[in-house]
Amino acid sequence: MLGLIFNQTFMAKTQIHKRLSDEQVRVIIERFNQKELSVKEALRYLEIGRSRFYEILEKYKKFQNFSLKYERQISSRSLDPKIEENILKELAVEKEKIIDNPLVPVNRYNYSYIKNLLAEKYDQKVSLPTVIDRAKENGYWKAKRKIKKIHDREVLTNYTGELIQHDSSHHLFAPLAEKKWYLITSIDDYSRAMLYAELVESETTWTHISALQNVFSNFGTPFSYYADQHAIFRYIKDRDKQSPFNNYTKFTDDVDTQWRQVLKECGVKPIYALSPQAKGKAERPYEWLQDHLVRTCLRENVTEINHGREILKQEINSYNWKRIHSTTGEIPMRRLEQAKEDNKTLFREFSVPEPFLSSKDIFCLRITRTVDSYRKVSLKNLEIKVPGVAPRQEVEIRLYPDFKTNLVEARFWHNGHFTGLQNIAISDIPLVRF
Repeated sequence: MLGLIFNQTFMAKTQIHKRLSDEQVRVIIERFNQKELSVKEALRYLEIGRSRFYEILEKYKKFQNFSLKYERQISSRSLDPKIEENILKELAVEKEKIIDNPLVPVNRYNYSYIKNLLAEKYDQKVSLPTVIDRAKENGYWKAKRKIKKIHDREVLTNYTGELIQHDSSHHLFAPLAEKKWYLITSIDDYSRAMLYAELVESETTWTHISALQNVFSNFGTPFSYYADQHAIFRYIKDRDKQSPFNNYTKFTDDVDTQWRQVLKECGVKPIYALSPQAKGKAERPYEWLQDHLVRTCLRENVTEINHGREILKQEINSYNWKRIHSTTGEIPMRRLEQAKEDNKTLFREFSVPEPFLSSKDIFCLRITRTVDSYRKVSLKNLEIKVPGVAPRQEVEIRLYPDFKTNLVEARFWHNGHFTGLQNIAISDIPLVRF
């Protein structure tokens, strides 16, 4: 043992009782006592400092059964009973209201959330391993499912705005509300920034068009959008049998959905996932957002969707501006801003394409009708007077709903020319499902 060569400048980080046996330590001390080793040599062999050496030497002289075995009678880091009480209380809430509730889109414990909650709610600091230990000791633990890797988490785009991932999910995001809501989000693939997130009670074509308008207005027009094959996003012949466009001459993508028409007029390329697994890259931000949204809504006693929207804004702000993304290693919005500064962006400033006059002509619902001899068109039982268009001519009506006023602005276009507009009560347009 004494023939081992140690680096004299090296000070071991591992505790001595984990590196050397009691017998090895006794041999070195005995050699020192017999003046066969100098202090410097003993320190080198033991890999400890001078003060620690003399502590061990004193213990060797004092106790006949000398041992360095680590025996802690009382923990030097005993947990405050109040902290342990709050850990178990919050874990119990998790189990009853979230983990055991099949309607909630969360099926695992989030110990980091509990750790942060104790700091924010109770002003109690505790380590993550401590929370995990208490959880396992008291049965608040679920083994992770082994899932075969089905997608690549790496960033595949080179520019911000190159690809926007758009999706929605329908879950019980507020356990006390006892009602499912839709969460609609748009994520920039390059930066992983959440460009849009909103809770809605029902999913319609208009909710997704509104999402497009919000992203284009705040960030610019992107290069492409990535969505699943929901009927709102894509017409598929064999699936959409109830569509009025379903006939033997109309095949998949022969008909543009209302959502797709907005993209085309803005020069944005639509891309569709061929399977749920193909949209895997969006799942991690969704998982984080859903996880935190559910837990915060529960603890904030959220029962109304407007309250849930306030919580959602807080979580989006935290995700975008405070958290380092596990894939990019950067804060999402900081990464997006830096990309724009470095001219690594495919976002274009949004402008209304010609010949249209307003964003209401773009982010809208479109209907084409033939003007009758009375210069009117009919939407089921509702007759609308059409200005500036001759009978038996086709007119395109672009409908822009405003749910604050409960009015729809109907804007008339004929041969690329704007002919006028009318405001109609939303309740009077039964044909359009907004």
